Amino acid sequence: MFAAYVTVSVLGAVFNGAAAVTYLIGHEYPKTQADMKGIDRKWVPVLGMLLAAGTVGLLAGPAVPLLGTLAATGLVLYFIGAIIAHLRVGSRNIVGGIVFLATAAAVLTLGLLDHGPW
Repeated sequence: MFAAYVTVSVLGAVFNGAAAVTYLIGHEYPKTQADMKGIDRKWVPVLGMLLAAGTVGLLAGPAVPLLGTLAATGLVLYFIGAIIAHLRVGSRNIVGGIVFLATAAAVLTLGLLDHGPW
């Protein structure tokens, strides 16, 4: 179980780390996504920092289980919010959000099965 947890945690960290970098370097894609959802562009770096914090938490999770649990929970909530934001404006382009959500949910589930909530 631990090997599966570590594998999915690393995969989730790669996904979220790449997304965090695009948000933090000022790439145009997150800005256009914010515009489409009616979110002020000043929130793009904040969203990138949340993704970066989740990435660090996922990587630290195998060594500090509580941190991994909190990071995975935060990312699940983040991506539920992202999917809702897409649906709110009529966008049906949610496959990416669902993949990220499923990865975070898998990390959370495997972590809880491996070591419990703490």
